[in-house]
Amino acid sequence: MIPPFDDTYFMKQALVEASLAARKGEVPVGAVIVCRNRIIARAHNQTELLNDPTAHAEILAITSAAHTIGSKYLTNCALYVTVEPCAMCAGAIGWSHLSTLVYGSADEKRGFRQYAPHALHPKTIVKSGVLEKECTDIMTDFFRKLR
Repeated sequence: MIPPFDDTYFMKQALVEASLAARKGEVPVGAVIVCRNRIIARAHNQTELLNDPTAHAEILAITSAAHTIGSKYLTNCALYVTVEPCAMCAGAIGWSHLSTLVYGSADEKRGFRQYAPHALHPKTIVKSGVLEKECTDIMTDFFRKLR
């Protein structure tokens, strides 16, 4: 039996957030934070709306999750994000002590693995490539239409 709530399920939820961002003219990155198989926070990029370069999906989701559980530490929680986090977001993921990071597509230009490979908490489990094609396609389509 396939569990109803697995990495694919939660990444699909992050893709819903990415789609919302795209419809608003934001770079289509979506994120959800899960604790005990329950989504406790969802967010998408809002840098244009808020005129804030730090308003990335990951940062907004971490802030929301911390408020939801009443703690700055998100141990035993997982972040699902459609694109590999940047160095800034990796720092926030590290400081929040997220147990697991799951991302869809790699970001060869700005991803944390190139610029800040040690930014995450040492115990954070990293999984990549979940729904990679879907996550890559939404970014590719967005930038193709923009140009």
